[in-house]
Amino acid sequence: MKENIIDIYQRSFRENAELPALTDYGQNNTITYFEFAKRIAKMHEVFHQLGIEKGDKIALIGKNTSNWVTVFISTITYGATIVPILQEFNPLDVQHIVNHSEAKILFATKAIWDTIEFESLLNIRAVISADTNEVFAQKEGEKVSEVMANADKLFEAAYPDGFTLDDIKYEPVDDDSVVILNYTSGTTGYSKGVMITCANITGNAQYGIASRLHYRGTSNLSFLPLAHAYGCAFDLLVPLCVGTHVNLLGRIPSPKILIKAMQEVKPHLVVSVPLVLEKVYRKQIVPLISKGMMRWALNIPFLDTKIYDQIRKKLIDAFGGEFEELIIGGAPLNPEVEDFLMKINFPFTVGYGMTECAPLISHTPWREFVPHSAGRVLPGLMECKILSDDPENVPGEICVRGTNVMKGYFKNTEATDKVLYDDGWLHTGDMGTLNPDGTLFIKGRCKTMLLGANGQNIYPEEIEAKLNNMVYVSESLVVERSGKFVALVYPDYEVMDNLGTTREQLPEVMEQIRKEVNKIVAPYEQISKIEIQPCEFEKTPKRSIKRFLYK
Repeated sequence: MKENIIDIYQRSFRENAELPALTDYGQNNTITYFEFAKRIAKMHEVFHQLGIEKGDKIALIGKNTSNWVTVFISTITYGATIVPILQEFNPLDVQHIVNHSEAKILFATKAIWDTIEFESLLNIRAVISADTNEVFAQKEGEKVSEVMANADKLFEAAYPDGFTLDDIKYEPVDDDSVVILNYTSGTTGYSKGVMITCANITGNAQYGIASRLHYRGTSNLSFLPLAHAYGCAFDLLVPLCVGTHVNLLGRIPSPKILIKAMQEVKPHLVVSVPLVLEKVYRKQIVPLISKGMMRWALNIPFLDTKIYDQIRKKLIDAFGGEFEELIIGGAPLNPEVEDFLMKINFPFTVGYGMTECAPLISHTPWREFVPHSAGRVLPGLMECKILSDDPENVPGEICVRGTNVMKGYFKNTEATDKVLYDDGWLHTGDMGTLNPDGTLFIKGRCKTMLLGANGQNIYPEEIEAKLNNMVYVSESLVVERSGKFVALVYPDYEVMDNLGTTREQLPEVMEQIRKEVNKIVAPYEQISKIEIQPCEFEKTPKRSIKRFLYK
């Protein structure tokens, strides 16, 4: 690479110095790229005074805020390793990650800090507020409180003639250096520390820049957790490369809050997970198009086109009205929802990635998007192969190799060797097919694949997608028991209340749903029984169901 992410940031912060860089949504605190660079320089001086060295780990947990971003970018541009932790992890998981990562400093919000025992953090020298830089606690003999209290004076002493554009310069960081240690929130019951190198995030950044996902002077709304690789890469790392204004939604993105923020920020790119669109579709669109007169009107040529155009406009307006593309990632998009969005010509596309690729593997601009695909494997950055005798038609495990592939799992060679082979191929654990042009189609996870009575490969995710489209179904999980398929269903109690359905009627309703689903799945995918779940399925911080708990 001619330049990596550190070089790109040095150039971007200088060239875009006068442009707005960060805003905490709902607060009047916008800072420019130059002001952001000053904050980074001050944090670098703090790290220097504390004796932080290249490669040292700095852990960070909290909401999406400008302070969070400052700690993150300051750490990687210093040459240290950031350990971003999803705030949805429980306190024991946080403690494990902080200790396993060997982090020396922990930045955390007060709410998170109140749940952690300082004595349990083995290598941590001090815990600092991720919001105010207040020192919550420090080990005996440490002078972190003193350094933080004098941060302004230390900064002024380091730049006696004032901080200028020429002072925005960062020491080189090797492409192979680990800059992010990202702990997965997988469904297998434990977290692994993914070692993401400077080259890995540079590959993602270069693709984002070349594809003009973001460009100078645009705005975006960051509402996905920045501690997760997907939101981090395309709501933060790429925007900062080109001079985009990053607006940080530091709160839970409920539909009401999200739509209001979208309409105020008017992002030019929306990076989302399927759940957001699926909720809008099920709660707003389906009831609208299911009404008697509307169903009748949608069967009339020309009239149906006008109705779909109106729905498309309302949906686009809901996301701010000015975005060029909405990218879906992080989980599969429900096929029924996808088909409807294609029908109304909504500007969306579906990408595919994983934390182990920081995260992007495939993506296609929306005008070139092939329905039900996951885009094309990134040209020039990644290559892909399917472990199948007929990779175009018969699903096999997806393996990828290239710039974005991780270095391995931190202190876990056994887990690394299981997925990352000596020849550089990463075994993703996902099943799929691949077209000759590089278009990828995901079928499901290898571990979730079930065998039918006649040896057919059955992907429970496909049956679950059909179940989840049914009225009264909030979420579902298909498992195999004694050679038969059983669907575990958590009902949509809000719909039940709105339709006047009682709890006593649920078994009869679920039996009718079972019959309806069996009409639209293959004979070898038939559901023998539906079991009603009394509460939501347990999930990872990324909101994926912990399947291993329900086998």
